[in-house]
Amino acid sequence: MSWTAVVLAGSRPGTDPFAEQFGAELKALIPVGGEPMVHRPVRALMETKSIGKILVLSQSPDRLAAVLPKSRKIKLQESQGTIAETLENLILKRVANFPMLVTTADHALLDAKMIAEFIGNAEGADLALGVVERTSLLKRLPQSKRTWIPFRGGAYSGANLFAFGSIKALAAIEQWRSVEQDRKRGWRVLSILGPALLFGALLRLRTIDQTAAAMARKLGMTARIIVMSNPLAAVDVDKPVDHAIVEAILAGKA
Repeated sequence: MSWTAVVLAGSRPGTDPFAEQFGAELKALIPVGGEPMVHRPVRALMETKSIGKILVLSQSPDRLAAVLPKSRKIKLQESQGTIAETLENLILKRVANFPMLVTTADHALLDAKMIAEFIGNAEGADLALGVVERTSLLKRLPQSKRTWIPFRGGAYSGANLFAFGSIKALAAIEQWRSVEQDRKRGWRVLSILGPALLFGALLRLRTIDQTAAAMARKLGMTARIIVMSNPLAAVDVDKPVDHAIVEAILAGKA
């Protein structure tokens, strides 16, 4: 099965102090491990046999084109105002075909093994989300600061890995639109589930899989939670402290 991969490489409006700190025009161009950050997840996707097409979405696609490999497999396109709008546009205009893997340019530690694990477990679901359990990440990186959403049996953080298996995934994207600006606040993300599921999760009455199953029934689709075996799947480069952690990992010092 051939997958379409989407790399979200957008920037905040105006100047980005984080990017400027590293002498970069855009966040996606911040140097990580001696190369522009966006190059790292794109290379991992290129190394994954199941990926047939890679779409890189940015407000400034021309600036990213200069640092990415020259390949017929890679296409650059201008993104929309929000992530939800961008994904809806790709699906409705059939720019990207199903099944579709979505990740981000700041997923600097993404590798082919993580991708293969995720898509191997996501096949057949209308929607799949990659997550990492808190205990496993803190064991590997005690200094890591993440947004954790608690459930019965454990707390989880997103791994910036999403799979859309059919047009039914549009319902989830529409729900995501309402909380996109507050995605770093766990309770706001859970609020899209409705009061009963929200309080059930906050009181840890449901496991993460039970919550996902209930959400899927509500939206009329199949959904799957994929707990990644490598806790580094939850690490992204969103602020200077993240950058320092990733550089230390790549240098074998963390």
